Amino acid sequence: MIPPHSPPLASPALRQWEEQGELLLPLTFLLLVLGSLLLYLAVSLMDPGYVNVLLQPQEEAKEEQTAMVPQAIPLRRCRYCMVLQPLRARHCRECRRCVRRYDHHCPWMENCVGERNHPLFVAYLALQLVVLLWGLYLAWSGLRFFRPWGLWLRSSGLLFATFLLLSLFSLVASLLLASHLYLVASNTTTWEFISSHRIAYLRQRPGNPFDRGLTRNLAHFFCGWPSGSWETLWAEEEEGSSQDV
Repeated sequence: MIPPHSPPLASPALRQWEEQGELLLPLTFLLLVLGSLLLYLAVSLMDPGYVNVLLQPQEEAKEEQTAMVPQAIPLRRCRYCMVLQPLRARHCRECRRCVRRYDHHCPWMENCVGERNHPLFVAYLALQLVVLLWGLYLAWSGLRFFRPWGLWLRSSGLLFATFLLLSLFSLVASLLLASHLYLVASNTTTWEFISSHRIAYLRQRPGNPFDRGLTRNLAHFFCGWPSGSWETLWAEEEEGSSQDV
């Protein structure tokens, strides 16, 4: 009787796969899928950067904060939730809250993408794209084309449909990731990029007042450095522009 812990055929094959590192591939893929799921839950459930009504400044602090911003761009009160909106904040009608550095409301996440969860959203897109491309490779490697095509379609139709679906999802994820990386590199949000002609603090300037250069934009987005309010940065850029003139 062969001992159950040492089958004569399985052990050499498993040992060979382990030596070739092939056992790590399924585990790595599962870990990537798990990481993608965790990032999805984090972005969906976390506070995107809601403007806290309870922490609204007193009248004296409001006057000081307003004095930091040029009078052409006064801090305004939201007409929906009546909070004093910081610069780059916007009210989301789906969430019924004002969100700091509002980017967009994602229906797939059922949450806003804003100041706090935007970096995790970009990380989710990147990890999701890796998972999709890996799945696309697995689906393609499993396809074996042969004739007659009717027999091939019956035997491989489901796998081919999966390949086409993964191709579509990969294309969408690639475009989303590329667009958000571009916005991050220029320190712009989706809302600002689409509606710059309607936003008071953008339509009065030819360029982006928040763009500090690629390195500083990336450092601030992913690491929060250098710190500082958008009102202060806008005022500094406005002062520099007036001195140049």
